Parts: sequence; structure tokens; C-alpha cells
Amino acid sequence: MNLDDVQFDASGLVPVVVQDAHTGQVLTLAYANREALEQTLKTRQSTFWSRSRGELWVKGLTSGHTQEVIEVIFDCDQDAVLYKVIPHGPACHTGAESCFHYPLTPSSDPSLGEALEKVYRTIKERIATLPEGSYVGKMHQAGLDRMLKKIGEEAGEVIIAAKNQDPEELKWEATDLLFHLLLVLAEQGVTPTDLAHTLWGRHKP
Repeated sequence: MNLDDVQFDASGLVPVVVQDAHTGQVLTLAYANREALEQTLKTRQSTFWSRSRGELWVKGLTSGHTQEVIEVIFDCDQDAVLYKVIPHGPACHTGAESCFHYPLTPSSDPSLGEALEKVYRTIKERIATLPEGSYVGKMHQAGLDRMLKKIGEEAGEVIIAAKNQDPEELKWEATDLLFHLLLVLAEQGVTPTDLAHTLWGRHKP
């Protein structure tokens, strides 16, 4: 398919849903004309048409909170577009991660992938900034050997919880193990997405 297949409305616009390519979280809803779509495909930066200003709008050009576009996908009727992006900063002008943050229903539990990605990003940020009192900062400064020792300790706790057939204890200890594994991955520059690609490559239906 190509841009000639897009069904623009009477104003020459098409709605664009922006989604975090790693977590699946919907970040914002905007609009694009053909020129905005062409520029997005060319630059791989989220580009829209601002209906209020009547001009092209490149996300992050002013704020620095850019979005690297990984995929551009049409819906089944070709009258809506999906940008899958890697966000570099919050999507919302309020500073929120997503523009969609006013729930009308109780919040649903996040997927494991979304939770891992968010925790990983927090770990990376705290390694970079070393805020006072941060556990991540203390572990980072203690060094890799201390982190690896912690993984061994937590793995042992998981084994004990499983042997005790205690689901609540197992969930708690497994979460501790995952957290410290993410910490080591962050130190080594390996991302949850890297793991997903490796797992997917090994997957055999």
C-alpha cells in the first residue's frame, strides 16, 4: 500500500494514533495531511498537521520530546493511520507520558511487557541521574559484582518460594528477581526489546 490509498477527509486530513512501539501504550491522537505523512516517512519523526495553527507540526521540535517512528500502518479502511514510535520524553504537553490519562473506568492491570519497559526506563534514568537515596543509584555505585550477587540471592528465594508452593511469596520473590535482572541488563545496555526479539526468534509454533 502507499499514500495514494489513504482516505483523507474533506479537509484533507486523516487521524493518526501514536503508539509506543515497545509497550503498546497509546500516546496521543493527532491528524496528518499528505505532506505530514510524506515527511514522517522521510524523516522517521512524528509529523502532523496542526489544525489550530494551520501548519505542519513535528513532535518535539520545540519541547525536545521527539518520537522516532518505527512503523506507519493504515487501518482496514485506510481512513486512519497508526504511528508506532520510540518516544524520547513525554507525549503530552502537560508532561504526562500519554495524552490519555483521565480514566472513566478503573485502570486495568498493565501487561508484563509494559511493566518491564517502564521499570527499565526508570532504572536507566536513575543510573544516569543518581538521585539521593535511590536504591538503583546505590547498586550502580556498588558495581556489577554486587548486582550479580543479588541476582543469585533472589534466584535462591524464588526456588524456596516455589518449593514451599506459596504463590504469593513466589510472585514477590520473582518480581525481585526480575527487577535485579533489569538492573543488570540496563548496566550492560541490553533492553527488554532485545530480549523480546531473542525470545521471538526462538519461538516455534
